[in-house]
Formats: sequence, C-alpha cells, structure tokens
Amino acid sequence: MKGATNLAASARDYPAKPVRIIDPFGAGGGPDLLARALAPKLSALWGQSVTVENIPGAGATAGPASVAKSPADGHTLLINTNAQAYSAALQKDLPYDPLKDFIPIIPLTRQAYVLVAAKATGVTTVGELIAAAKAKPGELKFGSTGIGTGTHVGVEKFNQAAGIKALHVPPSPNDSNADTIANAIARRFTYYLVPISLALPHIRDGTLVALGVSTARRSTLLPEVPTIAEAGVAGFDFPIWYGIWVSVGTPTGVVDKLANDIGRVLAGPDLREWIANHGGEPLSMTQPEFVRFVESESEGAARLMKTSVKP
Repeated sequence: MKGATNLAASARDYPAKPVRIIDPFGAGGGPDLLARALAPKLSALWGQSVTVENIPGAGATAGPASVAKSPADGHTLLINTNAQAYSAALQKDLPYDPLKDFIPIIPLTRQAYVLVAAKATGVTTVGELIAAAKAKPGELKFGSTGIGTGTHVGVEKFNQAAGIKALHVPPSPNDSNADTIANAIARRFTYYLVPISLALPHIRDGTLVALGVSTARRSTLLPEVPTIAEAGVAGFDFPIWYGIWVSVGTPTGVVDKLANDIGRVLAGPDLREWIANHGGEPLSMTQPEFVRFVESESEGAARLMKTSVKP
C-alpha cells in the first residue's frame, strides 16, 4: 500500500523539477524543431522549465544512450524517430536495448520522406534511378543518417521493392543530418531518403532533385512531386514518425501523466497548425497502442533486413 501511495504521489507531483528533452539528431533536424515547438507548451502546462538538449553522434545512438542512463523519474525525455524501433533489430552492439530500456510514451506525428539525388548526378526521376542501378548492380551508393535509422531502412525497403542492389554509405560517427545532406550534394552517394522539411531548402535552391515522396499520398509541401508508388514502385509507403520515450522504471503514474499531458498539448490548435505547416499529420494512439506499434515496427524492420537485396 505504501508503494502504491508513493507512485501516486510521484505522478501527482510530476514534474518536480526542470524537464529535458533529448534529441539524438542535432540542431535543425525534424526532431529538434518539433521538440522546440513542444517544449514551451509543456512548460506552460507544467509550470516547469522544459529544455531541448541535442546529443547527436554515434549514428544517432548517443542521445538514447544518455536517456537510458538517466534517472527513471520522467524528467529526461527522448524524442526520436522510427530509428528507435529499427535500431533494436539492426544494431547489435548498442550500449542499451532500444525496446527493453525504454518505455514508449506517445507518438507525435508522421510525415513523408523524399527520395533525392544531387543535381550533378543527372538523375531526375525514380525510373531513371532504378534504371541506373540495374545497369550497374551493386555500384550505386545511397546515404543515410545511420545504420538502423529510418533513412537507412526506408532505402532498403525501396531497393527491395524496386529490385535493385546498391551500397549503403553510413555517416561518420559525428555527422549530423546537415552533414549527410552535404554529402548528398557533394555526390558521395547517388541517392538518399530525407525528411521533407530538411530537404526543402536544397530542393528549392536546385542542389537536390526530388524524385518521389515516400508516403501513399503526395505531400502538401511538395504537391508537384509524385509518390514513389506513382513513379512506378507499386504499393510503396514508408513515412517517418516521431515519438517520446522515457527510461524503463519510470513510475506508471508518471508515464500516464506524460501521455495525457503531451496528448493534450498536441491537440491544441497552435501545435496542430505547426505540424501541418511542416508536412506532418496526427498519429493518434493510446500509450499501450504505441508500445505495440513500436514492437511491430521493430519486427517489420528485422524481417525486411533479412530479405533485403544485397550487393
């Protein structure tokens, strides 16, 4: 009974001190921008400071490693993408277990990736990319923000669906999203799947060419760009999604409060408009549903990589 009372008290008093949101992808990335839109709303609701801390590096695993080691009291949150689910299936030497060492709290939003190539490659359509890859099996290279990230798994899914072979060029340990985009522009690889919000400036200035968006519907941010499915890879649908996690052991009452409070903030008109303006759409689930969703996404990534076309 005493334990139950303490758990209830911890939830009632939460947050008892400033809250940090850890972003593993670096300043200016999709998770960073979303976290910075979310933080002031939570701060106003809770009456506590909520700050965003960027901990990039190690293929986007340094941030989760930091959260896994933090006190299990809900005052250190992890904002991450589908990479949190995929890394459990694809990275074997992590200093943490992406599924067992974290509790999924709530999904935030989903949006499209865009498949891009540097203008200098001369590739302007999905069809041209597939033809080039089939002409030189295993010679074309694709980039990502790290092994097991959505940018990696998504291209593996594209390669498999298109029936092509290509070589993965993962980033250097301390590379950010901006570094990977710079590498794409510099033609260190031929193609790359990148969140639309990050690619837009480079598509607009002509240094990157948008080949196709990764979702079943066209993006409102790039309405003139066909979906990858429309461009010839039937049935292709691979969104990026964002969510919040805490370290395992966080009291159930705190988990429930976080899910409820963040959900309440997400439902507000200001944040809904911000998400829509950045090409996102709601991804509504209860906390238990999100737990099952993350597990399912991890299992799907494991199956994909076992059957992926390899050079």
